[in-house]
Amino acid sequence: MHLTLNILLSNSISLLNVDAAAVLLLHPGSNLLELVAGRGFHTLLFESVNLSDSVAGRAIMEHRPSITLDFETVMLRENPQFAKLWKGEGFVCYWCVPLLVKGEVKGVLEVYCRKTFTPDPEWLEFLESLAGQAAITIDNTQLFENLQRSNLDISLAYDATIEGWSRAMDLRDHETEGHTQRVTELTLKLARVMRISESQLTAIRRGALLHDIGKMGVPDAILLKEGKLTDKEWVLMRKHPQLAHDMLVLIAYLNEALNIPYCHHEKWDGTGYPQGLERDRIPLTARIFAIVDVWDALTSDRPYRKKWTKQKAREYIKAQNGRHFDPQVVDAFLKTIGKG
Repeated sequence: MHLTLNILLSNSISLLNVDAAAVLLLHPGSNLLELVAGRGFHTLLFESVNLSDSVAGRAIMEHRPSITLDFETVMLRENPQFAKLWKGEGFVCYWCVPLLVKGEVKGVLEVYCRKTFTPDPEWLEFLESLAGQAAITIDNTQLFENLQRSNLDISLAYDATIEGWSRAMDLRDHETEGHTQRVTELTLKLARVMRISESQLTAIRRGALLHDIGKMGVPDAILLKEGKLTDKEWVLMRKHPQLAHDMLVLIAYLNEALNIPYCHHEKWDGTGYPQGLERDRIPLTARIFAIVDVWDALTSDRPYRKKWTKQKAREYIKAQNGRHFDPQVVDAFLKTIGKG
């Protein structure tokens, strides 16, 4: 808005042959007019004026198409702040036009002259036309900003819902509490190291938070079992990526995040599940997440074993280079976690 209005004010000064111009914005529910753009002034302008005791406020409240002032006008004596500006700038003439769009007052356009000038009707009509353009500019910008704000609110609500789902999974399985948050943070860190574009990080974050959402379809007797699973139980457990896919595929805004929940158990050599993908057929985001998921699982206590030391887990990751994990991702991961 500020850039556009400053361009409009520069053109207004040139086309109207005046010395300075300003736009003041009226915020809904407020009695203040805020200065949003000004050109041609030598002194520091006031940031805002009160609607009830300003010349511009009178133009709005009295529904005047415009107000014209000269040096002898009584209004100057009634408005010390305005009179100070007038004297400091050496103004002789002033015009103020309310900015109206669809019957709503958006603010005012003010123009000033430092020399005596008597406008004709055509000049005044052109001034009102410029005010109309300023009003449209403000209205369009406010509509766009409101739309952006609404989109941001929706996005935040989506993310809050996703985080709620992931917390529900962690609460269901107390042994893995905090796992989702840890793997999400490390996955984003590794993705940046691998120069994944910032535009993809939102999808990666959502996918990481939802990576185990399919386990909601796995019976508690299997999910929370202490000790190793039987072959039959593993068949049911290994269905959770497909269950995640079936749960999320119809949610349009999660389409780009689906690769991690669906493919994070695939292996570089093609022996993973559920699809048996290999090498570059596995989405890169899933390859990145897979190594982080295994790392966190190994370095955390689980019902069936105590956590490994980081050194032991690091050696396992190295041993799975080219088998379970993408070699390129292994290199980046080992650099990311360092030697701690």
